[in-house]
Amino acid sequence: MINWHKKLLNNIENKFRISHYGMLWIAFIEGLLVGLLIYHFLVR
Repeated sequence: MINWHKKLLNNIENKFRISHYGMLWIAFIEGLLVGLLIYHFLVR
């Protein structure tokens, strides 16, 4: 499963020409948005 995930991420990086650093920013922003949605609908 880990090897499959690594291959998938490498394919996405190559397809969209995104660096590892760019992928980290995308993951950070995605996590931030999910956290804000959880806060908005469940905590508030």
